[in-house]
Amino acid sequence: MIFAAACGTQTGGGEAASSPKVTGNVGAKPSVTFPQGNPASKSSMEVLSPGSGASVAKGDTVFVNLSVWSWDGKQNTLEGSTYDTKKTEPITVNDQMPKVMIDGFGKTKLGGRFMTVVANDSYTSQELAQAKQNGMDTSKPRVFVFDLISTLPKAATGKATDPGVKGVTVTSPGGDAAPTLTTKSSAKPPAKLINETVIEGTGPEVKKNQSVVVHYTGKLWGTDKQFDSSWGKDPFTLQGVGTGQVIKGWDQALEGAKVGSRLLLVIPPNLGYGDTPSGAIPAKSTLVFVVDVLGAY
Repeated sequence: MIFAAACGTQTGGGEAASSPKVTGNVGAKPSVTFPQGNPASKSSMEVLSPGSGASVAKGDTVFVNLSVWSWDGKQNTLEGSTYDTKKTEPITVNDQMPKVMIDGFGKTKLGGRFMTVVANDSYTSQELAQAKQNGMDTSKPRVFVFDLISTLPKAATGKATDPGVKGVTVTSPGGDAAPTLTTKSSAKPPAKLINETVIEGTGPEVKKNQSVVVHYTGKLWGTDKQFDSSWGKDPFTLQGVGTGQVIKGWDQALEGAKVGSRLLLVIPPNLGYGDTPSGAIPAKSTLVFVVDVLGAY
């Protein structure tokens, strides 16, 4: 991902006479003209087009088109652009990103564009020392141009139905609230994968090799013991559905699911972790998940 790769090495050098100038229309790959002299040592943000859509708040996950340059005062190299890869990226606005980026998202509406220069004043001395220890280049600031496209829903919404799985209940409170999953039961676990739609989404079907953004809660069958959940944190992004990046039960269930859906998955051991324990999951466990499919790209 362009954003994740670029954010690993953002720092700065000397003063610059002025900020870079961005040209081009929102929705098309931008061009950047850099001023002569040393690159900036101070971070900055400029709203290039305010947009006319909905506002963006901290905690939102935003689909963006993104272009990133390394500003060294010489080559000023384009490091990557989603306009070249033709694959937008979801970015969650949170305190883990530089303040100038948070400001940009907060002051730009959907359909708009902003630029940030991220220099080493955006990072603590500990973060800079860690970057140097990891062999990252700490000599150059980076220039980001964001085009804001849409925000992901925080939860699946719509009419909820009973999945009809004995021993399991799913409660959907509505709005942005997390569903409640209960798995405490003496019922015998199923031998085959169960994939039931609790809320049917209206978006496109997830295709093999796509990346999918989800919220989920996972519990063990019969004990109601929760072993993992993304709720209260950023949504989880699975890159490459159907390619073995996760357990087989997830791959089989998510491929073909409609975006916007809430799914109940009951995954037998042979499609989960099998005879091998994994963290808080004992060997030969039947796993139960409630999964909100928030977006795919």
